[in-house]
Amino acid sequence: MNILEVIDLKTWFPIKRGILSKTTGHIRAVDGVSLKIKKGEVLGLVGESGCGKTTLGRTILGLENAREGKALFFGKDLFAMTRHEKKKIRKRLQIIFQDPLSSLNPGMNIIDIITEGLVQFGMLEKDKISHAIKLLHEVGLDKNALYRYPHEFSGGQRQRINIARAVSLRPDFIVCDEPVSALDVSVQAQIINLFLDLKEKYSLSYLFISHDLSVVSSITNKVAVMYLGKIVEYGPVEAVISNPGHPYTQALIDAVPVPGIHKKRIKILKGEAPSPSDPPSGCRFHTRCPETKKICREQEPAEVISGERRVWCHLYKG
Repeated sequence: MNILEVIDLKTWFPIKRGILSKTTGHIRAVDGVSLKIKKGEVLGLVGESGCGKTTLGRTILGLENAREGKALFFGKDLFAMTRHEKKKIRKRLQIIFQDPLSSLNPGMNIIDIITEGLVQFGMLEKDKISHAIKLLHEVGLDKNALYRYPHEFSGGQRQRINIARAVSLRPDFIVCDEPVSALDVSVQAQIINLFLDLKEKYSLSYLFISHDLSVVSSITNKVAVMYLGKIVEYGPVEAVISNPGHPYTQALIDAVPVPGIHKKRIKILKGEAPSPSDPPSGCRFHTRCPETKKICREQEPAEVISGERRVWCHLYKG
């Protein structure tokens, strides 16, 4: 059963210029994305900074307005819901942000932060202190944290607090927006294990956004590779990483540092991504692709399906 299905989603931001703020164009942050996430599944979303990953996650949750498309949550379109319907369903969809400090209110202590949603939705079990202690234990913190403030914790501890706040409402689906990218490598492993433990305990589904394929491979079932507002490859994470079908996916894999390999031997993708306000014709990756052909510059690639794999590339034969 699909917990979430995104259909041809577009999120464009207007470019306004002049005294009258006339709209002269649009930044096509998300430009026709479709994907599915099953109950209990973790979908990794990878790509360079600026490709639209975060905007996609925020749009699904209603933090950005969609220009076109649908986001079906258990079959119901999130974008077509009334305000009352959105309020009822909001606790079932949560987000964990990239920066663990800026996403916490510096003026609130931890007990108030992690129980704020419970108070709002009337979900407190017994007393507030007992419930808060239970939540802290779930994420590896103890009761000594209750009356302290965010600035008193390390980055990893702050992210644990963010996770406790997100799971406090027992959601079905969580957008994890690069939740470990600001942490040390050793702490990243601990937080990833925490995500996996909570997933099993509460049958959670994640959209796990990252630019690091090595992180994604350790937590996800499937992966979607995004470039300039579009998905260019989708499939089981092991298959995509071991045998990438799109040149951009290959470039991302080649860019991951491997211990024992000298830096000069690491392949680096050349050039900068084009502006999302003026994407190139044909395949959007053709301006940087080492294997580009004439057809790549002229025609947008169609979807090529091979089992569970989906690749948008003229060169991929399945």
